[in-house]
Amino acid sequence: MLQKRFPTVILAAGFALSAHGEPTPLFNGKDLTGWHGDNPHTTVKGKTPEERDKLIQDQQAEFKAHWSVQNGELVNDGHGPYATTDKDYGDIEFTVDYKTVALADSGIYLRGTPQVQIWDYTEESKFKLGADKGSGGLWNNSPGTAGKDPLVRADKAFGEWNAFKIRQIGARTWVWLNDKLVVENAIMENFWDRKAPLPARGPIHLQTHGGEIRWRNITVREITGDEAIALLRGDDAAAGFTALFNGKDLTGWAGATDNYEIVDGTIRCKAGKGGVLHTAEEYSDFAVRLEFMVPPGGNNGLAIRYPGQGDPAYTAMCELQVLDNDAEKYAKLDPRQYHGSVYGMAAAARGYLRPAGQWNYQEVTVKGSTIKVEVNGTVILDADVSKVTEFMGGKPHPGKDIAKGYFGFAGHNDPVSFRNVAIKKL
Repeated sequence: MLQKRFPTVILAAGFALSAHGEPTPLFNGKDLTGWHGDNPHTTVKGKTPEERDKLIQDQQAEFKAHWSVQNGELVNDGHGPYATTDKDYGDIEFTVDYKTVALADSGIYLRGTPQVQIWDYTEESKFKLGADKGSGGLWNNSPGTAGKDPLVRADKAFGEWNAFKIRQIGARTWVWLNDKLVVENAIMENFWDRKAPLPARGPIHLQTHGGEIRWRNITVREITGDEAIALLRGDDAAAGFTALFNGKDLTGWAGATDNYEIVDGTIRCKAGKGGVLHTAEEYSDFAVRLEFMVPPGGNNGLAIRYPGQGDPAYTAMCELQVLDNDAEKYAKLDPRQYHGSVYGMAAAARGYLRPAGQWNYQEVTVKGSTIKVEVNGTVILDADVSKVTEFMGGKPHPGKDIAKGYFGFAGHNDPVSFRNVAIKKL
């Protein structure tokens, strides 16, 4: 994963992030303020942050030679490193207009990762690559995956301006080209490491690739946590989910009911209390959606196929950890103990939680022996517990092969809160 690619640049007036998630211009129409040159395919060759910084510095003269501002438009002649934002971004809506020439092959990198594709859709020599399908697809996704090809061809004729609106939340991407939806809620793969999720943050690159391209009306709007949850979650009922929690009391729940409380429409473990609060109904294969908030240093867990007794970390199929990963007291845990991990068996990717005290959105899918965990739009775990051979502590997990059980919360004495809990049988 690329680290910070350029020495910190103080943004000019008008380039600071606007309050309340308002769009912010990224291009002032006059000069290259807020941008630098970086071809990440070159920069990634650096083995250390210092080497990568040096590689970027070496690209700046070439960047200025091939990028210019003409009539309020950002123009590239088809050569040189990519125009790259000085700032890194996470969840955003990004807009840009572009106009290119025949034989064009360009794109937009999000979080430093290729790419939302721009084609000359008439160039027959590139039809085998998908040019005839039009622009806007996530071209570097694996063949056959969602978003690889655009849903419709929405390109305008050459000589006309095209307009992108791109939404990125976690690893999930939506693309509108000329007001037509061409990518819908597709996971963008990490080109640099297919086994890792998309980075949590990164720069925006405007790619240059052999033909003149012009850009204008470049803006970004950073998406707030609450908005991200609403956009990711959508309509539970339409997706086949049924609410497990009515927001008022623990109807439909059993177990350690005395150790949990209802606070402002949330289920919260009482401080200093524990025990497993679980559903009255058992589930085999299912998907569950919920929102959670951990206090600083908070610890809880999701009990998966819990048999109704004992510690779900061992008696259930598993406990999925719910944890404040950034707390100092957890700095030296086994990787299989951090948030989203199948406790003691499979480690989740880290770096995708919001800070303690903020709400996160999580969806868990359990099918047979497999468990997938998606947090804030990014899949952080996709594991098959039947294939686990190395266990924390050295002893095999006694409950991992259980096929049916309750869903619940594992306790652990901290006031961790849950809301909007919904489940779907699979």
